[in-house]
Amino acid sequence: MGIIAVIGGTGFNDFDGIQTSDVRSIETQYGVPSAALEFGKLGQQEVVFLARHGKGHKLLPHQINYKANLEALRQVGVDTIVAINAVGGIDSALAPQSIVIPHQLIDYTWGRPSTFADINNVVHIDFTDPYCANTREKLRLAAEAVGIPVTTTGVYGVTQGPRLETAAEVNRLEADGCSIVGMTGMPEAALARELGINYACIALVVNRAAGRSEGPITMAAMELAIANGMTQVRSILAYYLLTSSGNLPG
Repeated sequence: MGIIAVIGGTGFNDFDGIQTSDVRSIETQYGVPSAALEFGKLGQQEVVFLARHGKGHKLLPHQINYKANLEALRQVGVDTIVAINAVGGIDSALAPQSIVIPHQLIDYTWGRPSTFADINNVVHIDFTDPYCANTREKLRLAAEAVGIPVTTTGVYGVTQGPRLETAAEVNRLEADGCSIVGMTGMPEAALARELGINYACIALVVNRAAGRSEGPITMAAMELAIANGMTQVRSILAYYLLTSSGNLPG
């Protein structure tokens, strides 16, 4: 039973489901993470929580020091990461508050430090399947156990942000095979793979993507979807962690 990290995104800035026992500010050779690491347990499972955007949601997607975040988690012995992401729904079946456990991604970001490799340490990771199949299956089983419907496959298109996409850009994403769109899935997933850390994502749809909604995309509507949907995300995550600790049959 290793240490599981939860990286919380928009709408998941705190993890009040764990009993926090320690908070550590960690410096890495790549700088400091988005926030201090919060250590605790759910059942017997050791958990580390990291707020991706910083406490108070201060960091924009392209400003996040993904390398420091992942290196800090490696330093404290994390072997599995569950990332929480708020996304837009491209697939017509994915209405706001839908939950997706994606199996693939396409990276459209640019200018973000995206690898630990350098001229003295050339690494070509196998990234055929960017998400850990075993962790995805455990999350699927957790959702099934708590009676929350989830879409168990999906292609996450990762855009630069912080603006939302144009309708034409979403048409392109759909043509490329993307079913959801967000801004923080990369380089996080690739960096985890370089470090040998299992990585999976729970994506909450908070709006229909540009050109798919009946009117303008508003922050008020997204915040409502986040408030309602993250409750279900937390339920899935709690069951997954308790199962991982052996507190529940799984």
